[in-house]
Amino acid sequence: MPILGLKPTKKSVYPAHFDIEKVIRPNILSLQPYRCARDDYSTGILVDANENSLGHSIEGEIEGAQDTLSLNLNRYPDPSHPLIKSRIAALRGLGSSSPSSTSDEDTGADHIFLGVGSDEVIDLLMRVCVVPGRTEKILTTPPTYGMYGVCAQVNDIGVVRVPLELSGDQGEGGERGRFSAQVDQIKKTVAADPSIKLIFLCSPGNPTGTLIPISSIRSLLEFSDFKGIVVVDEAYIDFTEDPLKQSAVSLVKEYANVCVLQTLSKGFGLAAIRLGIALAQPPLIQVLTNTKAPYNISTPTAHLALSALSPQSIASMRAKAQTIVASRAKMLAALSEPRFTDLGVGKSIGGNDANFVLIPILENRQGEPSSERANKIYRSLAEENGVVVRYRGNEPGCAGCLRITIGSEEENKIILQKLEQVLRIL
Repeated sequence: MPILGLKPTKKSVYPAHFDIEKVIRPNILSLQPYRCARDDYSTGILVDANENSLGHSIEGEIEGAQDTLSLNLNRYPDPSHPLIKSRIAALRGLGSSSPSSTSDEDTGADHIFLGVGSDEVIDLLMRVCVVPGRTEKILTTPPTYGMYGVCAQVNDIGVVRVPLELSGDQGEGGERGRFSAQVDQIKKTVAADPSIKLIFLCSPGNPTGTLIPISSIRSLLEFSDFKGIVVVDEAYIDFTEDPLKQSAVSLVKEYANVCVLQTLSKGFGLAAIRLGIALAQPPLIQVLTNTKAPYNISTPTAHLALSALSPQSIASMRAKAQTIVASRAKMLAALSEPRFTDLGVGKSIGGNDANFVLIPILENRQGEPSSERANKIYRSLAEENGVVVRYRGNEPGCAGCLRITIGSEEENKIILQKLEQVLRIL
């Protein structure tokens, strides 16, 4: 059954073992998507969508809202946002940045889907690919982002877990180091269970901060016994040394069975606008488009996203990301000083490729990691010292760990000061 709305193409699908029409649920393939008013016309006297023609009713001054209120908030938003998509495609190397390029195929917009945060995309992927009732499953690699499991439970689908490599030297990365993906074990698992439809990889990982090498992802994409889709969640990719080179987006043009998730929340510093991104080949993008809510991206969100994707704003994003990377190095260096190590702060674990560090708190200021002590320090920092970090001691391979997001220069000084004070007490 063809995918409704997908433009025909003569391009052969690679890898040959992948057939998207066998991955997508039949009821989704046959879905007649809701056709909203703005799919047809967006200019003129618009009396087709039952909007309030007299405009919004927000009165008085709202701090910082002048530009937003000048938008046509009484009108439903553009359902497709082609300019935002083309700018994302150009930024990530999927389309032309030439102003003369106009078609979605030329600009790469047909490779982009926008969601209300990455969480909406994660949920949609499960809904379109995995049959509920726990007869079909996803595969995750803990420790990892918790929403994969939450969305799976909401959608009543099974979860198979193949943990990341939990041994190895702290901070060791690459294909075999600590928190690397156990590719051979993943292959064995999906080969033994054809009901697994999606593999979720978080790279750089949360809470590990470890980047999964492109070679590991490519190996899974080439594995002919797995007929589903490899989903690579790259929320923190802009904090890596070379985002274009390290990103799995470099595989999208070649492989039909990969879907890369990104966001404007982290590198762009726009967590509040909730804009998530899927980057994949047009057939999967079209399926997601057919299934999403009619106007999922609001006009204020689109307005801010478009501004964030201007050349000037992208340059600012990259500069701030580099500042955070430099601050991360300073934070790690400070935590390795005797004033912390003598008080039971272990060497950071994970790859340190994100905007946070993951540090183990040791028992009795030495020895093995202590989740009990780490939890006490976490609560004392938050409740008595006004510093809120994240306790991750319950995650596999993260015993006694605190995850600390890199703050501003002044915030980092306070974090280190307060952490030292609490360590001396607990």
